[in-house]
Formats: sequence, C-alpha cells, structure tokens
Amino acid sequence: MANEVSIFIMDISNSSKENIGNELSEYLEQLKNYITEWTENTAVTKVSHRAGDELVVVSSGYASAYTLAFYLSRIWRFPDHKPYFGLSFGDIQEDISEINIETWIHPLMKQARNANNHLKKQTNRLLFHFELPPLSDGQSFTVFSQQFEALINTSLTLKQEQINEQTEIQSLVCSLYAILGQQNKVSEYLGRTTATISHHMKQGKTHLILNAFYNIVKVLDSLGVQDWQAQTDKLQENIRQNIRTHLNDYFPEERSLS
Repeated sequence: MANEVSIFIMDISNSSKENIGNELSEYLEQLKNYITEWTENTAVTKVSHRAGDELVVVSSGYASAYTLAFYLSRIWRFPDHKPYFGLSFGDIQEDISEINIETWIHPLMKQARNANNHLKKQTNRLLFHFELPPLSDGQSFTVFSQQFEALINTSLTLKQEQINEQTEIQSLVCSLYAILGQQNKVSEYLGRTTATISHHMKQGKTHLILNAFYNIVKVLDSLGVQDWQAQTDKLQENIRQNIRTHLNDYFPEERSLS
C-alpha cells in the first residue's frame, strides 16, 4: 500500500561564518523538539538534525512538510542566517513510523536534496523550492508533476519577492498575525495601536503572503488520493496553539521593534 508523504531538507545560509555554529546547532535541536510537539497526534513525522546545520523531515500528507517549513521560516530567530528548504512529496511503500530517517534511501529524499542544492547555488536565495517525482503511472498527480512543480515554484518565487520587501517590523507583524489571527491581538502583544498594525500589514502585504501560503497548501492537499485537509487544518491549529502558549519563547526580543 502506498503512503502519501512529504519531505523537506533544510539548510542555513552563512552557517559557517561569525563563529555562530554552536548556537545554530543548539537552535536546530530546539526546532526539532518544536516539530515533535507540533505534529503530536496529527501528522506522523520523523525529524532528524544532521551535520550541525541541517534538518530533515518526513511527514504524512503532501502538504505537511511545506506547512512545517513555512511556520519555521516565520519564527526563525537569526535574520543573518536564514533557512532554506528543499521540498518534495509523493508516495512511498514504507510506513513512516518504521523509517530510520538516518539511513533511509528513497527517490523522494533525493528530489528534496536536489531541490535544496538548487537553492544552495542561488545568489539571492529563495526560502522554498520543490522538486517533484517524474511520471510514474496514469493515475496520480505525477501525470502533471512537472507542470505542478513549475506553477508552485513560480508562486513561491513571487511570494519571496513580497517577503524580501518587508521591513523587520512588517515581517514580525506578518508572523504574529499568522499565529494570532487577529489584528487586535497583534496590537496588544506589540503594544501598538490597531491602526499601526493595520498599516504594517498593508505595507508588508501580509494578506497576500499568507493567502499564497494557504492556497499552495490547499493545492497540495488536493493532489493526494486521501483527503488530507482535516489533518493539515489540525496541524496548523496545533502549531498556532503551541506558539501562542509560549509566545515569548518564540518571539523573545521583538517587542522593542520600531
């Protein structure tokens, strides 16, 4: 029986500079624990922290790895050492719970690695890039995998342009709004007026960025034979609830931003 899964391989830009390697490695261990908490009782997930500056995730459902990657990118603490995610999704014969992620060899893992290497070579590096499996039969999404790959990556490239244009406070407001869901809650947390928050959201194109994310997730969910929307909705709510409960841990120094 085929199991529908998604994968990301995450690396960090400039991780060997400024003698910050140990700090980044400790942070990745923390992120590994976050992912375990976020996916508990939702998506079956294996996560590994490899080689100091790399995270690898295999998770049930076509949208789960991208969902996890997106939220990791929004809580990321090191603006001078940004993460980047090579992603893939498709079907495997193994049960995820039985995979040894440290030694597992599979074409999907290679595709995620290729996607990661594609980003590694970029001067102006994107956050996300997908490489999808080639045509395998006439039944699954792989009939149009290259078309889906082109469309998803084009959407991600356009979204990246909007993210890159955000100021630090606009990025923070966007991240907090993704977690808290209400402008007045963002306003309360940052100690700013709702009018100020609304201005930052408009100037930072918060709704466009988040809607692009939500739409990509919906498309990924729709490509599977199984109905994954309920799992993805629960996963997102778990992530938001966990971050809301420990908001100062995820955003420890940002209240002073002007």
